Amino acid sequence: MDNFTTFFNSGWHHIVDINAYDHLLFVMTLCAAFKLKEWKQILVIITAFTIGHSITLIISALGYIPDNPKVIDLLIPFTIMITAISNIKNYGKQGTFSNKNVKYIIALIFGLIHGLAFASNFKVMMFNSSVIKPLFAFNLGIEVGQLFIVAIFTAMLFVYTKLLKGEHLKWNIFVSGAGFGIAATIFIGALS
Repeated sequence: MDNFTTFFNSGWHHIVDINAYDHLLFVMTLCAAFKLKEWKQILVIITAFTIGHSITLIISALGYIPDNPKVIDLLIPFTIMITAISNIKNYGKQGTFSNKNVKYIIALIFGLIHGLAFASNFKVMMFNSSVIKPLFAFNLGIEVGQLFIVAIFTAMLFVYTKLLKGEHLKWNIFVSGAGFGIAATIFIGALS
């Protein structure tokens, strides 16, 4: 397996691995406020998350970010809880997310934080190689993995809203509430 494939696979597994449920949870919570017709906004927000993730990996690969797993273990569930609250607080009366720019900023900034979870591993994987190609391959794997998760999530949303005729507001509240609850449990666990 070549270097590109190794980094791509690492990025893919970083997102779709069931043991990385915090990232899965973040992606699903991030997308919960969007309706099916807003699929373009979902793609933009997922890409914003990847860009934030990439920036952190670059800064880390250059040796500018100190590694503190305890802080990272607290920050990641905190980002999920804030995203869940934002989903419910900013949900407009017309049933759409009222300020999409807030969501993009949240995705970008929280992508920076989520990048910390893999930054030290990424640095070790690079050895002495150039940062550009490994970073591109890794983030391409992350983006493809996130799109895979979003496709599954969107299919579930389609079944709920189109086939079962469920209300999107209830979907948003359920997914955001579940995201908040699971993240709060992770956060409390990280405190001990």
